[in-house]
Amino acid sequence: MSKIFFGTDGWRARIDEEIHPESVAAVAQAFAAYVLKEAAAKPKVAIGYDTRRRSRDFAELFARVLNGNGIDVILSDRVVPTPVLSYTVVDRECFAGVMITASHNPPCYNGIKFKAAYGGPFSLEQTRAVEALLYASETVVSESVPASEDLLPPYVAHVESRIDFSSIRYAGLRVLADSMGGAGGTLIADILAKNGCTADTIYGKPAEDFYGRLPEPVASNLNPLGEALHAGSYALGVATDGDADRLGVCLETGDFLSAQTTILLLVDYLKRVRHEPGAIVHTSSVTGLLRKHFLSPDTPVYDVQVGFKYITDIMVRERVCFGGEESGGFGYAMHLPERDGIFSALLFLEMLSVSGCRTLSAYVTERESRLGKVHYARIDTHCDRPDRGNLLPRLHGKKVPSVAGFRVVSEQTFLSSRGIVNGIKYVLEGDCRWLLIRASETEPILRYYAEGQDDEEVRSLLSAGPAL
Repeated sequence: MSKIFFGTDGWRARIDEEIHPESVAAVAQAFAAYVLKEAAAKPKVAIGYDTRRRSRDFAELFARVLNGNGIDVILSDRVVPTPVLSYTVVDRECFAGVMITASHNPPCYNGIKFKAAYGGPFSLEQTRAVEALLYASETVVSESVPASEDLLPPYVAHVESRIDFSSIRYAGLRVLADSMGGAGGTLIADILAKNGCTADTIYGKPAEDFYGRLPEPVASNLNPLGEALHAGSYALGVATDGDADRLGVCLETGDFLSAQTTILLLVDYLKRVRHEPGAIVHTSSVTGLLRKHFLSPDTPVYDVQVGFKYITDIMVRERVCFGGEESGGFGYAMHLPERDGIFSALLFLEMLSVSGCRTLSAYVTERESRLGKVHYARIDTHCDRPDRGNLLPRLHGKKVPSVAGFRVVSEQTFLSSRGIVNGIKYVLEGDCRWLLIRASETEPILRYYAEGQDDEEVRSLLSAGPAL
């Protein structure tokens, strides 16, 4: 039996070593048993897949197992972004959805994500319920693959109803999209072209190896986008990850715009210009400038555990204007309680188009003069100590009084999916000053995140972390 472990957003494993037809069928059978146990009426499940090796094969196998168990399947007939699958679940009133993807992991990985009826990730309780059914019953597989269909048109129509394309047309700004060989394909440019706007795409053709890059839209992976922007005449660049649920942004100069600043600008636009109602939810590694500028009786600001499902937990309970994480995943009440890199890219272009600025650099300069600049950094350290799982619980018990000379105002703790302290955030005296320490659940890594009043202060906070 293959070892199957569902983390914060599904199961990811090496192709042919851990994830292969037998293990995919086992997950599908457990998922089918869960659906049949929980669904009140005859259930429907939507299935999509990304560009990775064997993704389509795994999607068809999953569909055959669900059909074999008497569950109706809506199967995509082509590669689609994860948010398209999520929207299909909501639009077609499915009980759940399944996406075959390993998101931003290296190309030797594949995986499975579960989506609940609201379009967002399964809750921890739902995931555990599926895990408990693994290998509990014999796998039933139908002989034929269910009929497939194009899931894109309803998603595109929904996006068109939410984005101000008239302002984008009027501004006439050129945007360059980098799909990194992933599921985003040419979708951003296609939607813009359909609405009379222009855009160019690089690496829009699907590629199993993502053209030799890690499909994560962060600065270290976006040199091709930066070079193309530098050589061209664009207002900005955008990039989506392997399954297109995350967004990275570059200035027209080719320089990367940090996710922290991207989040700050999006929230500022949603609240100041679009006047979108509702709360702001962000993971614990996101800038405190959100709380400083936008907290009010009408706009609560929630600080949650790293992992978008913790944002979704609040989005399905109350109206949330924006939910965002430092890794580039952003969700919106007007759209889905789920990350969407395609929608976020179009909204970001709308933001710049209505601003009157001709370049993203100019807009960033103008808004930072009013909102302030984010001073933030993160370091990852290897930690292979056998007792590493006890390091943060022990640190939590110490009650640290200060960090790098700054008094600890409050200490927030976050629990792993197994109920163990795996994150501690020290909120320090003054505005936007904190240190977060997190232990990875799947790798021997400790991560340190810090925000301060200047870059030197951030370095001091990060240096103090390992000594606590």
